Amino acid sequence: MALTASTMLPLGTMAPDFQLPDVVSQEIISLASFADKKALLVMFICRHCPFVKHIQEQLALIGKDYFESDLGIVAISANDVDNYPDDSPEWLKTMAIELGFKFTFCYDETQEIAKAYTAACTPDFFVFDGERKLVYRGQLDDSRPSNGKPVTGADLRAAIEAVLADKPIQDEQKPSIGCNIKWKPGNSPNYS
Repeated sequence: MALTASTMLPLGTMAPDFQLPDVVSQEIISLASFADKKALLVMFICRHCPFVKHIQEQLALIGKDYFESDLGIVAISANDVDNYPDDSPEWLKTMAIELGFKFTFCYDETQEIAKAYTAACTPDFFVFDGERKLVYRGQLDDSRPSNGKPVTGADLRAAIEAVLADKPIQDEQKPSIGCNIKWKPGNSPNYS
């Protein structure tokens, strides 16, 4: 496990489009799937990572708390399943069902969408406004598996609340920290 920080994609970047299958419904999900939403949260997570396991209950809670709101949410896993079979679509589906995820959970087999977002770690969070411009990228909160701080989702929730209320989000944002995305051999991006 290589401890990795998010790349901190420049604020204002337009959300890259994608067409990925939801591991539960098999429905193809894209930016257009969230056209009626005022904001969009894109999360790069996986099943095996201890950093994701540490916060997975909070992720499920965020999904429940914002289920009937103006926030669209999509989780994406892009890990190499040949070397990390726990992150295969079948196991991602099990994870989504067991945790009661109220958001779509997609699998990025080619890893091209992870690259388009410059996703570097799991978890990695991106919040986009109504024009699909990036307004937040960074951590869920200050909690890590070994620091004893409670998992609250404070940083991410503050960004979500601000964008939904048409309020500015602080430019000073802390990067997410987690396991590096498990790139397929020869597929590692130049930013990793």
